[in-house]
Formats: sequence, C-alpha cells, structure tokens
Amino acid sequence: MNKQEILIQTQAYIKKTFLDEGTGHDYFHIERVVTNAKKILETENADSFLVELAAWTHDIGDYKLHEGVDKSEELIRAFLESINVEEESIQKVLEIVSQVSFSKGNKPTTIEAEIVQDADRLDAIGAVGIARCFAYGGSVGSILYNPYDNSKDASSVQHFYDKLFKLKDLMNTKTAKKIALSRHEYMEKFIEEFYHEVK
Repeated sequence: MNKQEILIQTQAYIKKTFLDEGTGHDYFHIERVVTNAKKILETENADSFLVELAAWTHDIGDYKLHEGVDKSEELIRAFLESINVEEESIQKVLEIVSQVSFSKGNKPTTIEAEIVQDADRLDAIGAVGIARCFAYGGSVGSILYNPYDNSKDASSVQHFYDKLFKLKDLMNTKTAKKIALSRHEYMEKFIEEFYHEVK
C-alpha cells in the first residue's frame, strides 16, 4: 500500500470512529488539525506523510476519551499495523503523537512533532476553540462560570486561563504563531464581553 492509500484508509477509519464524538474531539476537529498541518507544511521542510498520518491519528487513544487512561500507543499501533504501515513509520508517528498533548508538557523533538502540536493547538483557540471549550466542559459536567472560584478546572471560563490563553506563546512555527495571534485576540475580546455581560 502506498502512502496516499494509507492516508485515505486512515481518514476513513477516523471518520467512522469519531464522527459522533461529543467532547469537541470529533472527526471535524481532527480534519481541521490535518488542514492546519498542511497549511504549516507550506512553509516548513518536513516529512508531509508522517505529519499527516500523525495528525489524523493523534486523538485515537487520548486519555480524555478513555476515562483518564492514555491508550495512544496501544490503539494507534494496532490500527497502523492493521493497514500494514511499516514499523519505522509507526515508531515515528507514535513519537510525534506523544509530544502533541498540552497536559503532558512534552517539548517536540522534531519538526514533524512541532507542526502537529501547533496544528492541534490552533484548533483549541479562536472562535472554534471557544466553541470546543464549552462543548468539552458540558460533556464532562463542568460549570460555565463561577465568579468566586478561579482554581484550576473550576469552570469552562477558567479553562481560558488554565490553558487557552497560554497557547499563543507556545507555538513552534512561524505560520502557527501568525495564525495564533489573531485567534488569541479574538478570545480576549470574547472574555472581555463575557465579563461585561455577567457583571
């Protein structure tokens, strides 16, 4: 199977598996991450096949979708082996995916990992990021806002301070930094308006 066929089969599997996922980690999130990665690839010298394959598979074993247990290595490997991806590529994809997550705090060690991390983080900010923040909060029973509690994970609004407002300064590539700036400013305006309305 050639690389293009692998990517087509992977996309089909992700669509089937994630289409109705309700935490903001659905098929269309993953598709947007792939689109972001391709955009960044236009200005970065990297292995596009590995970038795209890692972008498509990055949420397969995410702990948020498996009751707090990270099953990335196990589930990604099982899928890639099932479509006969060679071992070297599987190892590289697993390495990239292990460096994507914000919560793990791992710094990317390759340009491919930098791109996929940026692509995923871009979908966590801006208008889409705002929508995903509240979708995820609702899915796990988080309250919208508590004006008396700004501790970590206290509410969906608190998540802007715990994570989303930090992402702009954590982008790796020039393209992602540029895109992140306008999305960050949009989130700041949203929160400003939110506070204005809840006073």
